[in-house]
Amino acid sequence: MLTGRGVLSFLNTTFHMLPNKKSEVSALASDSALHAQIMEPGSLLTRRAMLAVTGMAGLTALTGSAASAAAVQPTEKRPRIACLVSYWGATRSHADWIITKLLDGYWWQGAHTGSRVEVVSVYIHQFAESGLGQKICKSKNIPIFNTVGEAVTLGGKELAVDGVVIVAEHGEYPTNLKGQWLLPRWWIYQQVIRVFEQSKRSVPIFNDKHLSYSWDEAKWMFDKSRELKFPLTGGSSIPTYFRKPEVELDIDTPIKASVVVGGAPDEGALFHCVDVLQAFVERRRGGETGVKSVQSIRGAETWKWTERNPWAGKLLEAVRISFDLKPGHFQDITKPNVCIVEYNDGTKAAVYSGQGVGWTYAGEIEGRKDPEIISMLGWPGPFAQYHASNSQPHWITEMMVSGKEPFNAERLLLSTGIVAYTMESNWENGRYAEMGRRIETPFMNMTYRSTRGPQFSSGERPPDTPYIRGFAQ
Repeated sequence: MLTGRGVLSFLNTTFHMLPNKKSEVSALASDSALHAQIMEPGSLLTRRAMLAVTGMAGLTALTGSAASAAAVQPTEKRPRIACLVSYWGATRSHADWIITKLLDGYWWQGAHTGSRVEVVSVYIHQFAESGLGQKICKSKNIPIFNTVGEAVTLGGKELAVDGVVIVAEHGEYPTNLKGQWLLPRWWIYQQVIRVFEQSKRSVPIFNDKHLSYSWDEAKWMFDKSRELKFPLTGGSSIPTYFRKPEVELDIDTPIKASVVVGGAPDEGALFHCVDVLQAFVERRRGGETGVKSVQSIRGAETWKWTERNPWAGKLLEAVRISFDLKPGHFQDITKPNVCIVEYNDGTKAAVYSGQGVGWTYAGEIEGRKDPEIISMLGWPGPFAQYHASNSQPHWITEMMVSGKEPFNAERLLLSTGIVAYTMESNWENGRYAEMGRRIETPFMNMTYRSTRGPQFSSGERPPDTPYIRGFAQ
């Protein structure tokens, strides 16, 4: 999504640095009357009326006429969605990127697509720090509830929504010794599951980024989706972003080895790269067979390992040449690291932290002379209605409308597990080592065959369109 040397700096400052709450929290955060006002019992009825008004206003701005806007308004009943977030206090927060598009529409395949869901409730874990979210909910007349349970029951006793969106990717949360950000994804998710079980029914759940920093928590989350039979999706938005070239690997492509290069200085950034990897390798011949082992190597040891594994060096060099970068470009990185993945069927993969190539996949494919190289490049900024990913809100909406997972949830679980054990690899008994230990993962033995078609954005890139917020920015 970024080009050139901006990839790593953007990831450090935008995706994973904690926002400066003191400068961003509005006076709304200290207004205790707002919370009560948003939760008035009559607010949901008003919300339906507001949807018609704000939707018409936004589409009129885009098409130039109210008649055109009315012509594209969906007639079917829209799924009612509860949005549960950790923090919603900045335009650069994932909550704002995603929920803004669920409310007011997104850019898909070269055109504006109006919202096909109805956001009927919100829960914000770090409420006081989330002035932007409070302001938007007040403008849209969406109730903000005090607890997760109240948000998904709409203040009642049983499940009262048709879908749940969990965005716990920013906020003032600690990291542990291994560098894992202790975000409350599982904590929010398990409260939703409690309502599902009490109500004896379930609805689709989207969980932004990885399921959890903990494999045990992530596996529990996945298992509950299978036990209670509800669609589950999530992960990174990068696999569905604009590609160059605009191609998807065929199902049953005979992939022998893969490399992904992208900014991966920390856990959150690494997940983007790993999820890109999994989106490609799941299409290999025979389908997904599970992960045999994971290892993390950092510092100068990264290049010693690369020399011992020429398959990885060859693919990395192919990426450099395809971008016409100077020799040794990737070796110049200040803090090099590589995540090494072995699969149960013998397929090999490596994820390198690198600059100047966006997020780029390189695959060694049997019978082909040259590697297959596919990049995800360019960021649709500045902060505006179509900022960041638009394809992800599209596939969230598709799941909520159809009740079907856009891709196998096993992929999300495997991406989560690879990242979790990569972060474990360099640590043992409280001691750090650049040459991380190889961790065997027999429990990551998920098998499936991907049947999905291409899911990435294509066509004209989105215009710089002001937010359709209902108030002046």
